Amino acid sequence: AIQNGWLAESVILESLTAFKRAGADGILTYFAKQAAEQLRRGR
Repeated sequence: AIQNGWLAESVILESLTAFKRAGADGILTYFAKQAAEQLRRGR
């Protein structure tokens, strides 16, 4: 989706952050690797 321009990485990370803020204990996603890299870099 990111490669096709349908989604931006920042949008995905914001969505995952919102799930966590809403109380999710875990999140399963196809974007886990990209999200982990973004978080490691400090966003």
